[in-house]
Amino acid sequence: MMKRVLLGFLCLLAFAMKAQVKVIHVLVALCDNKNQGIVPVPAKIGNGQDPKNNLYWGCGYGVKSFFKKQSEWKLIKDSVGLPNNILERVVFKHATLPVYLVADAYDGAYIKQTTKDLIDFSAGLRKDTLILGKVKLGIGGAAQLICYTGHDGLMDFTLDQTPAQNDKATRETIILACYSKSYFSAAIRKAGAQPLLWSTHLMSPEAYTLHAAITGWLAHETPGQVRERAAQAYHKYLKCGLKGARNLLVTGF
Repeated sequence: MMKRVLLGFLCLLAFAMKAQVKVIHVLVALCDNKNQGIVPVPAKIGNGQDPKNNLYWGCGYGVKSFFKKQSEWKLIKDSVGLPNNILERVVFKHATLPVYLVADAYDGAYIKQTTKDLIDFSAGLRKDTLILGKVKLGIGGAAQLICYTGHDGLMDFTLDQTPAQNDKATRETIILACYSKSYFSAAIRKAGAQPLLWSTHLMSPEAYTLHAAITGWLAHETPGQVRERAAQAYHKYLKCGLKGARNLLVTGF
């Protein structure tokens, strides 16, 4: 009898631990001078087919490089040549929390696909599972926090249609792109997601802002506190003035 009780307890404990695992899915549209409507950057960092040297991925403030330098995140998987025009995928595990960060580097020529994926995931569509040993991670529409960094492609094109919320789950989004609040509001509202952080003007979508916002999210800070943390980081790295950073980075609709 005692063995059954103990076994049942262990099963419940394992289930609870599994349920506590959180996933942050980050979509990065690689900077691409040729295929995006951006002000050109130096050719080496503006090649949307070269993740290693790309401004938003392999450079010092790119998502992969920046998170590799952070002591609370450990890189546990690095894959290349995935489907759907994803050139590279990295998976980070938080040092003390049951949280994983999955970041995908999309070929810059396919920014429209990246944008569509962002909206679909935000609506709870295309839920997928990533298996790492004995750990199963819910990615895509199964992630709890869905993020985007890169050029605001909606300034150059429109999506044929955007989905409505597919379930009752609460997902939050961080969209670091120029004027993202203006361009993404309708789609994110329809998707039923909560905008944790986005922008009101032109911005540099480098990874220090994303890192700061995620740090606040993991600490269960209020959206206002997350926004302040992100603004502080943006000002720290760009010296743009704290007032300007607060006006640029906002939360909610």
